[in-house]
Amino acid sequence: MSEPVTVALETLHLLAAALVSAERGWPVIPLHPGAKRPSGHPERDCPRTGRCASGHRTPEQRATTDPDLIHAAWASRPYNVGIATGPAGLLVVDLDVPKPEEQEGAPDGATSFNALCERAGQPFPLTYRVRTPSGGQHLYFTTPPGTRLKCTVKKLGPHIDTRAWGGYVVAAGSTTPQGTYEVAEATAVAPLPGWLAALLTEPVKPAQAPALTRVWDGTKAARTALERECAVVAAAGEGGPGGRNNTLYRSACKVARFVAWGHIPRHTVEEAIQAAGESTGLSAAECRTTIRSAMEWITAHATPREAA
Repeated sequence: MSEPVTVALETLHLLAAALVSAERGWPVIPLHPGAKRPSGHPERDCPRTGRCASGHRTPEQRATTDPDLIHAAWASRPYNVGIATGPAGLLVVDLDVPKPEEQEGAPDGATSFNALCERAGQPFPLTYRVRTPSGGQHLYFTTPPGTRLKCTVKKLGPHIDTRAWGGYVVAAGSTTPQGTYEVAEATAVAPLPGWLAALLTEPVKPAQAPALTRVWDGTKAARTALERECAVVAAAGEGGPGGRNNTLYRSACKVARFVAWGHIPRHTVEEAIQAAGESTGLSAAECRTTIRSAMEWITAHATPREAA
């Protein structure tokens, strides 16, 4: 099959994916072919002309369900399809996989989300689900009426992000060099569970941050390590590789080794790290889930030689 014919078929396939989303009432935006970035110019390079004459229009503002506009946009290029989650009335839970440079055996988003469900005493939700090329998952939910949830990064746990107002998600049918976004569960989109909505709407800062207390249980080396890691967690900022949740996970892993070696009680570590995590503004549920993931991985994989 010749290249022009292949491109034409790919373009029709992606046009169909965009129209299917629009028929669901989900406004769409064109993403660069084979990529996840929105097409068009960024705000820093906005010419303030044409559609941006009265101010830069973000991808979320440009998203549309108009079939004519969609046909026009996808007429000549095989754009990937982005869904503007906020205007679509959606919250999408993005369960990602660890990056190659991360610690081997670190829990993926699905594992963290399963742990979160277990802690809440709730089943893993059944809803429309898309499998990503990297091996992750997108769980689609409709948002409660009258709410305006924003995107979050690792707020719910390691490798769990959410897309809502201010963000977008790559739709099924789109492709990247890694592969294709595919529908893994074609059921109806479920309403966002109340317990999950509650976690996402918790205040960023607790009313009163728990005080960090000196640790007395355990060996001197274990106590020193725990106090040091609690200080590291308490000083963490928001977002990025050094963000609060990432820092909490790494520090919990470091101290969990002492638990595995029998040098300090698990409850002592969990209570101290929990207090440090909550002092940064992370919710109690976020801290419990992150600490539990780190603790269970390290205690299950510490070798006898290390423990000696």
